[in-house]
Amino acid sequence: MRLTRLFTEFFESEKAGGLILVFVTLLSLVLANSDWQTSYLEIWQFEFQGHSVVHWINDGLMTIFFLLIGLELEREIYQGELSKIKNAALPLFGALGGMLVPAALFLIFNFGTATQSGAGIPMATDIAFAIGILSLLGKRVPISLKIFLTALAVIDDLGAILVIAIFYTSSISFVNLAIAFGIMGFLFILNRKKVNNVLPYLIGGIFMWYFMLHSGIHATITGVLLAFVIPFGDGSKRSISYQIQHCLHKPVAFFILPLFAIANTCLVIDSGWQEGLQHSNSIGILVGLVIGKPLGIWLFSFFGCALGLCHLPLGLKWKNIVGAGLLGGIGFTMSIFITLLAFEDSDVINNSKIAILLASSIAAILGFVTLKLTLKNQI
Repeated sequence: MRLTRLFTEFFESEKAGGLILVFVTLLSLVLANSDWQTSYLEIWQFEFQGHSVVHWINDGLMTIFFLLIGLELEREIYQGELSKIKNAALPLFGALGGMLVPAALFLIFNFGTATQSGAGIPMATDIAFAIGILSLLGKRVPISLKIFLTALAVIDDLGAILVIAIFYTSSISFVNLAIAFGIMGFLFILNRKKVNNVLPYLIGGIFMWYFMLHSGIHATITGVLLAFVIPFGDGSKRSISYQIQHCLHKPVAFFILPLFAIANTCLVIDSGWQEGLQHSNSIGILVGLVIGKPLGIWLFSFFGCALGLCHLPLGLKWKNIVGAGLLGGIGFTMSIFITLLAFEDSDVINNSKIAILLASSIAAILGFVTLKLTLKNQI
């Protein structure tokens, strides 16, 4: 099985980016709990044009990350693994189970409470972290497993985006929303007219982002919407979609995601931080990511194959899907992102972040060990 050059480039950039995320997260935690704590925290709360630095990162730069996700998803649908129903079905079933089961487990602990809005937190998978951990296993990882995990994570992120758009929108300004979609419609017409100049799409995307920001729907959704009106063409190096995707890989992996990680993991860990893990919200996150993710991914994948709706690729065994499911429990970036939308109370946010970091670490270790043992036995 051959990997396309763009998929290889995507995988390699996410792999290195995942390892960088580990480093910057640890660095941020150390600085936030050092003698430089006050100065360090003030950096992220510095205001520019009425918004803090961390707000600009979360609402602005992360839109570019979602644009890359949208472009990758578009390519997978048109030319990649998701272009064939049989191939797309397995990660699709896995992603569906990996979203529904963790959310259900979270709600078992939090339904009817003030924290039930956090059900979307354990539904997410961090592509960079998951692929970064998978890459540590080296050449023993079959290509089919790389594709499965990457496709699953991309579909998972799309699900998270839909969850954000539907469930984490408090009030809507229909005028601004209509203008944003009007711009999108105009860009779609340019697409159909085969306008292949990148400038109108980028300028239109900026205006789309502005009106989406003021519509009440989270502005990062603009990134995905913009991706699907950018001309894909034949998918070759000459297409605008390819060029933008190629240009965004390294800035996203080596700048935007690490910056997001640093800004959102500057947690002050007090002496009684363990008490926060006893809260139903923290328990729901831990159980959802560590148990719900692999359980949901494995169960839905298994039943999909049992019903004949999909098939297990050659070279993969069900124990490998368990390992991939555990890596799916690395929520990190997307889980923290949804946390910031779900809650306003700073204590609940901090406790959630600690639970996410702990759950993601456990999932990463268990996933790595499981795959190392199972893949070793297959060699």
